[in-house]
Amino acid sequence: MSIRLKLLLSYAAMLIVPLLMMVITAALLIVVFRGDVRSLWQQYGQDGTLFENHTLERLEKELWRTAESNPAALADRAYLADIDQELQTGKSALVVHKQGEMVYASPALQNAALLQRPSWSEEASPSDRGANRPAHIEHEEPQRYGSQWLAIVHFAFTNADGTPGTLMIVTTVNPLVNFAREFFPILFIALAIILILTHSLLTYFVSRSIVTPLRELKQAMKRMKAGDLDVQVRIDSKDEIGELSLAFEQMRRELRQSMDTQAQYENNRKELISNISHDLRTPLTALRGYIDGLGDGIADTPQKRQKYMEIISAKAEEMEHLIDELFLYSKLDLKQLPFHFEQVELAAFLADWSEELAFELGKQGVDFTAELDLAPVNLSLDRDKIRRVFANMIDNALKYMNKPEKRLQLRAYAANDVVCIELEDNGLGIDAEALPHIFERFYRADPSRNSHTGGSGLGLAISKQIVEGHGGTIHAASVKGEWTRISIHLPLKPIKMVIPDETHFNC
Repeated sequence: MSIRLKLLLSYAAMLIVPLLMMVITAALLIVVFRGDVRSLWQQYGQDGTLFENHTLERLEKELWRTAESNPAALADRAYLADIDQELQTGKSALVVHKQGEMVYASPALQNAALLQRPSWSEEASPSDRGANRPAHIEHEEPQRYGSQWLAIVHFAFTNADGTPGTLMIVTTVNPLVNFAREFFPILFIALAIILILTHSLLTYFVSRSIVTPLRELKQAMKRMKAGDLDVQVRIDSKDEIGELSLAFEQMRRELRQSMDTQAQYENNRKELISNISHDLRTPLTALRGYIDGLGDGIADTPQKRQKYMEIISAKAEEMEHLIDELFLYSKLDLKQLPFHFEQVELAAFLADWSEELAFELGKQGVDFTAELDLAPVNLSLDRDKIRRVFANMIDNALKYMNKPEKRLQLRAYAANDVVCIELEDNGLGIDAEALPHIFERFYRADPSRNSHTGGSGLGLAISKQIVEGHGGTIHAASVKGEWTRISIHLPLKPIKMVIPDETHFNC
């Protein structure tokens, strides 16, 4: 639920809940003080024509004029019945007293408490009772008579025979209004309490769903600022704060990965310097020894001097090859080496290369076979770099062949939109512990790092960079003492790659 929807629902609840609670409170008060809600509803919901105030005022004035000009008419029951009939349409009734005795009461008036009430002339002061004209009209506040709320308008008049009389117009009023007036303080206090509780609870729950997650994010940011990138923020809300926490967690993971990568790069840099120093020191030491031997006259015959010069040349070539490998790997690692892709028919390309390779390996006594189970298919390849990968794989296999019968097998086939190229030898094999690391730079399965097998330790690392530059993967499998297989998987789909400008890495 979004924060906007939460706020809208909370605002709606602040309006609806107090109203509902107010209705419930009023109903409870009615039950407590009146005993039943139905009597109030029945009185409030009676059908009838609306009796406007001006109609009641007109009848009051008519009766007033009749009492002044023709008081004898107030003794005529037919006249009183007509007036009473019109009053009944507005829930009103007529009562007439003469000398304290009731001479007319509306048939619709069934309120015993009212009928037993003394006439107004008996309640009035002596000066009012002795008046020869109608006294002032008195409007009583609505009062409860039995189960009814009645408003009474009454005035005194003098009958034709000079006796005092009293006329009352009794009107049934809405009990709900009087109930509200009577219990207004209780209802007001209840409404105030309901509003306070509703607003407090809604504010608490809404703020808890917003403020608490924000506090967690704030604490996580403080810990990250202090360098703790392992702190995790887990907020399960489905609103904008939940989305913010997910974005924050993603940022934290990426930052953590970036820091780990930076630390790895620093370790790799130190390791690279150490490995370069080690691999350069060996041929340099040999060069210095042979040069010193020439200078000291140890090579005192032309044959020895020629031998020394050949060794010096070989060591120089070894150093040059190592530097070239380092330079190539560095450019590949920094994504600064351009790939010149072209559409290559892979089966024909591998067939030509296999034919050349079989001839060269045959001179070294290696049994080479090729199984190319490929239909004609075009791939985006950089010919030179792929040839370099194959050359590195062949060189690596030849270095570790120690069996009298040396065998190399090349297989190529397509499976699931991928071309698989495998080169398998029957050499020394690789230890299971060393197998995951052979594509790391400067890694040798032989920890002694002697020069017996030669190599810079960068061949397979360079091969991995080139294959990944083609959008593929390279893997190794081996059984110690039996065989080693290097597998290359290249996608059949075109490669999309940004080729950097060669001017970016002028030396």
